[in-house]
Amino acid sequence: IMNRQPSDHSVYLYLVSKSTLISGGRPKTYQLKPKKDNIGTVTRTTSALINALFNHMMGVTWEDEVWFEIVKEEKTSDQKVSQTPDVIVYQIFGYEGNAPLYSLTIIDTPGFGDTRGIERDALISERLLDLFRAEDGVRSVDAVGLVMKSSVNRLKDELLYAFNSVMSLFGKDMERNIVALMTHSNGLTPQNALDALEGAKIKCAVNKKNQPTHFLFDNLQKKERTDEDERSLKYAWETSERGMDQFTAFLAEVTRQTLDQTVRVLNERVRLAACIQNLQERIHVIELKRREIQQKEEAVKECKGMTRENKKYSGTVEVSYKKRKDLPDGGWGFFTYSGTVCCTSCEENCHYPCSVSWTAGLCEVMKKGCCTVCSGKCPVSSHVKDKWRYVTESKTVPYTNEEMKEEFEKNKLAGDVEEALLEKLREEEKKMMEEERPLLDEAYQHVISLQKIALNVSSVSTYVHYDFLIKKMSEREDQEKVDKLNEMKYKADEQTKSAASYFSDKFKECCNKIITRCKSPDLGKLLG
Repeated sequence: IMNRQPSDHSVYLYLVSKSTLISGGRPKTYQLKPKKDNIGTVTRTTSALINALFNHMMGVTWEDEVWFEIVKEEKTSDQKVSQTPDVIVYQIFGYEGNAPLYSLTIIDTPGFGDTRGIERDALISERLLDLFRAEDGVRSVDAVGLVMKSSVNRLKDELLYAFNSVMSLFGKDMERNIVALMTHSNGLTPQNALDALEGAKIKCAVNKKNQPTHFLFDNLQKKERTDEDERSLKYAWETSERGMDQFTAFLAEVTRQTLDQTVRVLNERVRLAACIQNLQERIHVIELKRREIQQKEEAVKECKGMTRENKKYSGTVEVSYKKRKDLPDGGWGFFTYSGTVCCTSCEENCHYPCSVSWTAGLCEVMKKGCCTVCSGKCPVSSHVKDKWRYVTESKTVPYTNEEMKEEFEKNKLAGDVEEALLEKLREEEKKMMEEERPLLDEAYQHVISLQKIALNVSSVSTYVHYDFLIKKMSEREDQEKVDKLNEMKYKADEQTKSAASYFSDKFKECCNKIITRCKSPDLGKLLG
């Protein structure tokens, strides 16, 4: 609970002693050095809010003519590039019994949908999941702040995508704790911005006026106070101070939400994505294998005709095989332990990229000691996490009478060589087609589970999988599931579709980067 403390000169003396003076004007600005493992840098808007919260907690007033920064603002030429390198937790406490009498924990995340690709967005979700389920992690949340400028009158696709991504992280119980933090405010009601939030159907808390709950801030607290600007700057300060008072009052009154349901949502989304990716890779393998089988069938039929004429058959077929391929150095973002969780028994990629867990056993796709993704649902002991992944490639090999006879004997077949081989090949093809059914059903169940617990059912991360699942369910003539998926897709609003379009563009960029890095034509076929 947050209780505002009065200004205390001793607090400033202590803080000044732990700070570096970075500006000697009015106000004097000091840079503090927080004790934390990963300081990083953040976007200018977010850093200003974090610094304002800290000063508010310390009771800094206009008359004190001081300003403290715990986050250093970094300038960037590209405003679409998030400057936060990781999910960062700021914990603000009092010292030696002095103000403040409460603590504040701020979780700052990198921006979703920046220019460095959607692979970073998946890493953010995984990093939050790691934070929420860690023994010494964050167990509950009072508020989720959506930071936006008060001058916004329409949510562009990239902002829709960012907000949609945030909404997709949480369970349904979090809606009343989501608020808008509006910066660059002139103190007036930001009606256009509020209309934009309502028009985009952003799920959040509402106030007594049935508007999205919002708080206004300006970002001018440390601007030099000249005679010409002082009056305007004081008004801007008061605007931010009023916003801080209202925000801290909201935090004191709102019901704190545990993150149990949010952890379930994050787990489901990770497993759904891993399940879909594994399914797509296996379908690719099945297609290659079916092509091999069809080529062998044609060869066997041709050989059968030549045998009658006492001629030897000599041909070739394309066979698929798996191999391990090293991941490109630094190819998967800002966490040093990024890699792939693979099943060495099934020879499949179960989670790629896996960017949070140090070992396979700690990966989100593991449940009750077994993998939820690979074909055999194998135990953790059959899995590794490393800097390589399985890829499937093709090569041309001879296929003659001798190879057919060898295959006949190897499989202990009986009867006519050609007929027995044809029967065996048809059985193999049928078996491979049946292998995708359980994983397809599992992917469908992940979607249904998210519908029950997720705040944002029609999130971009789910919406982009609808077409794929509908196509595969149609192929196996499962009309009930097709109808259900079509219904869910239809209910997705225009904002989700716009955000999904933005996601699709980012995904294509990501795929091009991956193909360039790996230089694998096989991977290009899979992703294309």
